[in-house]
Amino acid sequence: MMSESKPKAKGKSRASKPRTSPTKSPPKAGTKARPGASEAEPLKLLADGNPRIANADAPVHALVPTGKPFSGLTDPRTRDPENWREAALARVRALILEADPEMIEERKWRKPSNAMAGVPVWSHNGIVCTGETYTKVVKLTFARGASIPDPSRLFNSSLEGNSRRAIDIHEGENVDAAAFKVLVKAAVARNGPPAKKAEPDTRKAKPVKLLSGGNPQIAKADGDAPVQAYIAAMPGWKRQIGTRLDALIVRNVPNVGKAVKWNSPFYGIDGRGWFVSFHVFSNYVKVTFFRGTSLRPVPPGGTGKDARWIDIHEDDLDTAQMATWVKQAAALPGWVP
Repeated sequence: MMSESKPKAKGKSRASKPRTSPTKSPPKAGTKARPGASEAEPLKLLADGNPRIANADAPVHALVPTGKPFSGLTDPRTRDPENWREAALARVRALILEADPEMIEERKWRKPSNAMAGVPVWSHNGIVCTGETYTKVVKLTFARGASIPDPSRLFNSSLEGNSRRAIDIHEGENVDAAAFKVLVKAAVARNGPPAKKAEPDTRKAKPVKLLSGGNPQIAKADGDAPVQAYIAAMPGWKRQIGTRLDALIVRNVPNVGKAVKWNSPFYGIDGRGWFVSFHVFSNYVKVTFFRGTSLRPVPPGGTGKDARWIDIHEDDLDTAQMATWVKQAAALPGWVP
């Protein structure tokens, strides 16, 4: 509570009164300090002695100061003159970075009940170890400690775990520096090399085998994709014939269905059967209408009861006549194998 100001003395000029700067509120957490601003408030220790730091993927030196072992980690009004937990965590952090200069430092795993606390984590191709401060110990937990050699028997906690092992450091104790660095290197090696990213498959598809007469060998399948694969594999000038035939059929029968059967593209109407197909031979492409005897004019090839065909040679496709046959064939009951 501010004290009452004294009455002004008579005859004194206002200019003679010393000016006082207004009291400034401390900056909000997360805001950048302005030049000349005062230092941030010292950090608070939680009940178990763990530093109270906002959870974030940030360098862990916010928890473990570098250079000055005790700088800015705890409130000087409440900490001991020599906070052994800070010193112990700072020492092991230095050893970790000496053992592996490429180690990544982060704070992770905030708890809903304590949104401001974070755990120091050291990683290299996976977690190597974590560091936590408690009232009586500083605990270093190695994520895969059970599977790494420990000839110096540094692990003294979590010895029954299937994967983890821990080192509990009590007040007044020091970890064997050389043995600890060997342990860290073994933990990094146990994590192995970085996982390889899946590379796109740049291998070219195997070329389609051509059967007798140059006919593409395409597995039986329904849909447009196998038909397009067949057309793409048609050799030489025949590919252009196949492309023109496919486009002509689709244009004149918009609801046409497609498939590849017996190494030939088939075209039909759902529920009514197939009405036309084509096949590659050495010197021509054979187009077969399964109800060809019902078309007008009747295609010239064949002597059977129903089917008729026409052989298309290079530059010999009569698109107008072919369109007429396709429309007629699509209107007739198709062939069902």
